[in-house]
Amino acid sequence: MANRHLSRSIVLQSLFEWDSRGQHDLTVAPIVTRNIKEFAPGMGDDTFVMDLMKGILAKKDDLREIIEKAAPDWPIDKISPVDRNVLRLGLYELLFADRAEVPAKVAINEAIELAKTYGGETSGRFVNGVLGAVYKELGEPGKDAVPAKKKKPADVPYDEMPIQHLGGAVVYGKKGDDIYMAFVHDVFGHWTLSKGKIPDGIAPNDGTVAKVKEEIGLDVEIKADLGTNEYIANDPEIGKIRKQVHYYLTESKFTDLTLAKKPGLDDAKWFKLADILELNFYNDILPIVTKAVTLLNDGK
Repeated sequence: MANRHLSRSIVLQSLFEWDSRGQHDLTVAPIVTRNIKEFAPGMGDDTFVMDLMKGILAKKDDLREIIEKAAPDWPIDKISPVDRNVLRLGLYELLFADRAEVPAKVAINEAIELAKTYGGETSGRFVNGVLGAVYKELGEPGKDAVPAKKKKPADVPYDEMPIQHLGGAVVYGKKGDDIYMAFVHDVFGHWTLSKGKIPDGIAPNDGTVAKVKEEIGLDVEIKADLGTNEYIANDPEIGKIRKQVHYYLTESKFTDLTLAKKPGLDDAKWFKLADILELNFYNDILPIVTKAVTLLNDGK
């Protein structure tokens, strides 16, 4: 079964790229085709993705006007790129999609989830507010409808959820008297840490070293344990899973980075230690980076 949430994620990513390239509509088809091939091969929902993208662009002027009316305190060009394109996607489905296929509540909820996943701390609330205002103007269609039951993975207690282990690294290197850190950049504008899934039977530290080598081409040595983050994710096949990410402070020679071809990443770069806290990090990554900076500044 096609995963419509994944399809919408591909549309959002393609909108983001189209937007950042100056909104040239002729670039759309190659962008969407490449993103499907790289990030969702074999998804089987290519037509839905392309039709949704084309529909949004065909209505882009109408959507701009609606956004400006629904969020008068936020000129569209001042809204963050992720939030702006989530609104385009969500409003299009709310206003112009076949409601039998995409009920109003589904359009709103999908947009909110995309905003929470790829936007900033307040993105979910902002998108909810704008779409909610438009929904009320429409007379709240489908408000009393009973959602059709669909088969989904059964919820399991927290202690019984499958655990997926990942390893991540704050990588630093020295060039003269300066300390630099290496980060990877994702397609939604955030700098983040090199990380990856650790195979069963592999120690977290060894797995993390291997993942850094695989992702950015660096040989690293672990210097400190930065702790573990855990979050619950939804797998479309097995339901909720616990993802545990073990983070380490690692040292490497200051050398060129080689970014592997990996879904969602588009750059890797070294930054001086004094500059990194100005970068756009995800909220759960910032405390890990801050702890690493503190350790380095303390000389540990």
